[in-house]
Amino acid sequence: MEYLPAPAAPAQGHILCCQCGVPIPPNPANMCVGCLRAQVDITEGIPKQGTVHFCKQCERYLQPPGTWIHCALESRELLALCLKKIKASLSKVRLIDAGFIWTEPHSKRLKLKLTVQKEVINGAVLQQVFVIEYVVQSQMCEDCHRIEAKDFWKAVVQVRQKTLHKKTFYYLEQLILKHRLHQNTLRIKEIHDGLDFYYSSKQHAQKMVDFLQSTVPSRSKSSQRLISHDIHSNVYNYKSTFSVEIVPICKDNVVCLSPKLAQSLGNMSQICVCIRVTSTIHLIDPRTLQIAEIDGNTYWRHPFHSLFHPKQLEEFIIMDINRVHEKKKGAGAGARSNKHTLAEAWVRKTSELDTDHQYFCCTHLGHILNPGDLVLGFDLANCNLNDEFANKMNPQHIPDVVLIKKSYDRSKRQRRRNWKLKELERDREATDTDDERQYQDFLEDLEEDETIRKNVNIYRNADIPVESDTDDDGAPRISLAEMLEDLHISEDATGGEGAEMLTE
Repeated sequence: MEYLPAPAAPAQGHILCCQCGVPIPPNPANMCVGCLRAQVDITEGIPKQGTVHFCKQCERYLQPPGTWIHCALESRELLALCLKKIKASLSKVRLIDAGFIWTEPHSKRLKLKLTVQKEVINGAVLQQVFVIEYVVQSQMCEDCHRIEAKDFWKAVVQVRQKTLHKKTFYYLEQLILKHRLHQNTLRIKEIHDGLDFYYSSKQHAQKMVDFLQSTVPSRSKSSQRLISHDIHSNVYNYKSTFSVEIVPICKDNVVCLSPKLAQSLGNMSQICVCIRVTSTIHLIDPRTLQIAEIDGNTYWRHPFHSLFHPKQLEEFIIMDINRVHEKKKGAGAGARSNKHTLAEAWVRKTSELDTDHQYFCCTHLGHILNPGDLVLGFDLANCNLNDEFANKMNPQHIPDVVLIKKSYDRSKRQRRRNWKLKELERDREATDTDDERQYQDFLEDLEEDETIRKNVNIYRNADIPVESDTDDDGAPRISLAEMLEDLHISEDATGGEGAEMLTE
């Protein structure tokens, strides 16, 4: 048997390059790769150098014509920004791949490695890799220009409260810090009855106004003033002013409601105590424990004012106290507080201990008061009430004393307070001892009221050691579980303060 040899596969022929004569497989250009690249440069017309503008203050890059965006080094956003600068030149080639070549962060250089393809002579497709170098130039953006020019602003929010105590402002300050509403402000200025927030755009100011109206009972008005007008482009430049007025009621104020409003709230007594101010005014009737909430719109329709100044608080001592467990509800009465206990107490002023004169009152603090305790309250029996609703009331319905809160040793509470709050950076007026006393009152309110404490970021103060519970004298305290750790970045990865971070 004979085996026939298999037919030989047809071998591809070679041709000579028309330029250098080297044998090559046939191609439409009849040229080798080296000669083809020497004859044709597909990257012709694509710039090999460019410029990128960077703002040092806000660390943003300029995306023409006038947009500033945040981009991390070697990120997709920065790659897209660099490619847009040569988008017109890349229209004649096909982009295959693009990426960054590592450069020193402080070198002010960005290098892009691009791979492109293009059809050249007689349908041959040529692929080429090249590098584009961008120089990072510093340029201050318009927003940072406005920040540096301290007095340049386009909108201002004027927050006012016509009251002598700043408890509501201290609470509002903590809410602004927690929700970071202060980041877009150019400047915060403190005046005697409020704060001014300056912004570079009207939208940021409107956002602050909406936040204030949803946080505290208030009302607002707006106005604008024409600064300049370009008749050719029909562009108007305005400065806007927003005025926000907060209700003049603070925590621990004694108020007298109008008869119509008291009846609409469930036939509660006209003399009430404000126990809290959040998005609404929380009132309690110390004679029946009936509670009510009044929003901003209701307050402005039926306004009322505080009967006393906080400095008029007097110290009383509990001589005898009887807790009232059951009290019949009146007709149409509203809800009652479950966190308070109604009690009947006989009290005496600490300034009148040498006399036998005592006062009888009903109080909502029966759950924390015992005979011998000190308590702060207002004396209505020996004062002149300058209020239109209180002057029309039956004198038998006006209590002799309204107790506000239990009194503790303030100096001891300050020494053992192992937490702190952050504050807004603002232009302050000269602070006095009264401001410090009001701030201490606000800190004590945070310790006593858990509801307000939930809306505030409280940070642990590592400088003050934690005391044991055996040293407790009954004063309210904030537990460690409710505190946040204050983060301080003082050293970087190199171990030196203020040095460049290591990346490898």
